[in-house]
Amino acid sequence: MSKKNSIVLNHKNCFSKHEQINNFYLNFKNILSNFKSKSFLVAVSGGSDSLALAALCKAYESETLKTKFHYVHINHAIRKKADQESKRVKKILSKQNIDLKIIKNRKKILKNVQHNARVIRYSLMSAECKKKKINSILTAHHKNDQIETFLIRLSRGSGIKGLSSMSTISELDKNIKIYRPLLSVNKKELIIITKRVFGEYIKDPSNRSKKFLRSNIRQLIPLLEKYGIKNDQVIRSINNIKSSNQTIDLYLKNVIKRFVKKNKNKLIISKKNLFSLSPELQLRTLGFMIKSLNNSEYPPRSKKLFTALELMRISKKIKYSLSNCYLKVANGQVKIEKA
Repeated sequence: MSKKNSIVLNHKNCFSKHEQINNFYLNFKNILSNFKSKSFLVAVSGGSDSLALAALCKAYESETLKTKFHYVHINHAIRKKADQESKRVKKILSKQNIDLKIIKNRKKILKNVQHNARVIRYSLMSAECKKKKINSILTAHHKNDQIETFLIRLSRGSGIKGLSSMSTISELDKNIKIYRPLLSVNKKELIIITKRVFGEYIKDPSNRSKKFLRSNIRQLIPLLEKYGIKNDQVIRSINNIKSSNQTIDLYLKNVIKRFVKKNKNKLIISKKNLFSLSPELQLRTLGFMIKSLNNSEYPPRSKKLFTALELMRISKKIKYSLSNCYLKVANGQVKIEKA
């Protein structure tokens, strides 16, 4: 093996000589060692963030030998040069003897591009996980992504759950978890790792497109910092909200256990019990029931749940459709089933 190819494979050669990068790696190693899984699907877009994640995973794998990583790139087939970009990502990773599997999307994405691309991306990765019998996905979401997510949800009037932003661990479905080990790391720090290890990365032009809300929020953040709303302060607020959200989640688990019953393919709760809860727990209980039936990562947005709750509150009998589910109110009960 050439000296060039040994950079990532040998942690001492790559990270230990650079104090800042070494600290990132040791923190990453500590976080990953706390994850119970020993086999991960690593999402690699080819940007600086995901390439840094790939480098850290390769170093970890070479050091521990017990954990296996499967690197996957989703070609969304949106841009004309998508195939060329996918091949370039594979070539970049091959510099460090990282084998990348390219999975091409076959569905046309014509509207709501970023949302639908995300749905398709996770669907394809989920299918790959099931194929390889893996139940864990690693993504390169970082501190800047977390701040952007918070501001996007703030602009939409999200509640406590939404404003708590991304979690280090979340469920994609009942069998697959998403792990985000880089949420405490700045993007600039990930660029340092990627440049040191690979020397290059793919720049996604959509990241600067004014067509997308996230891109506009990204351009706004430096202005917020200029006027005193610092990134670290935003992160502190996110963590405080997250703590409150975790407390509410504990109450929610108790509510689900006490009040929600399963009958074949239906979830049932008495109308009296549902509306005896606080408004926040009403939203979460209904959201949980729909999310469970859909086996999805997220419940419907709060605005849609609130509308459904108001209709159910004033109606003795109603049938309502929401997020591929039917909500029925009759005989003092709320029944939810797949549409």
